[in-house]
Amino acid sequence: MTQLDGCRVLVVGGSSGIGLAVAEQADKRGAAVTIASRSHEKLANARSRLGPMAAAAVLDTGDMQAIEAFFAEREAFDHVVVSAAQTPSGPVRTLPVEHARQAMESKFWGAYRIARAAKIAERGSLTFISGFLAERPSAASVTQGAINAALEGLGRGLALELSPVRVNSVSPGLIDTPLWSKLPDEAREGMFGRAAANLPAKAIGQPSDVANAVVFLMTTPFATGSTVRVDGGGVIA
Repeated sequence: MTQLDGCRVLVVGGSSGIGLAVAEQADKRGAAVTIASRSHEKLANARSRLGPMAAAAVLDTGDMQAIEAFFAEREAFDHVVVSAAQTPSGPVRTLPVEHARQAMESKFWGAYRIARAAKIAERGSLTFISGFLAERPSAASVTQGAINAALEGLGRGLALELSPVRVNSVSPGLIDTPLWSKLPDEAREGMFGRAAANLPAKAIGQPSDVANAVVFLMTTPFATGSTVRVDGGGVIA
């Protein structure tokens, strides 16, 4: 793998969780990292964990005009990563249709808008964060699985359309991110313990595990149109 010295890296959704882990790893490898999200407060906290070359920008992936203005004001990025998403979940027959639409709007259309407007250097890369439910559906999260599958399909198509820019996806399994912080500690630890026991890896993933895969795709010039699973063996369990 090549290093990221001097590369311009944009992480959309880089203020927490997987996105922040990607930003931290790129920053350590010498990249000039820009993190973007909707929250001023989260961006400020995340920016303090990065080096002096890092920057932060407020950006709403639901606002096409704001996205276009953001890229118009900046030079092309070498690598763009899209990790931002809010995806309400539940069975199709109980999840309100509006909530399902909001999930699709956030994770799929948000990534679509970024891909449509992003200025990416020739032979740079665009990476989406999808999820293993695309390949192993859950009766309790049908909509999420469908959205992840659509996002991976978008990535494969864009690998052809945007060539020689490389487009890939990383598909995480259960990852210990702030998403789960709303659960009481005991309930969260119990859920993680049960899930880990059923996985071949016998562990729950960390944001850094997913970030490793993203950096691999950014720094591997022959990787495009790919989906890399980081799921502890969830698809085969």
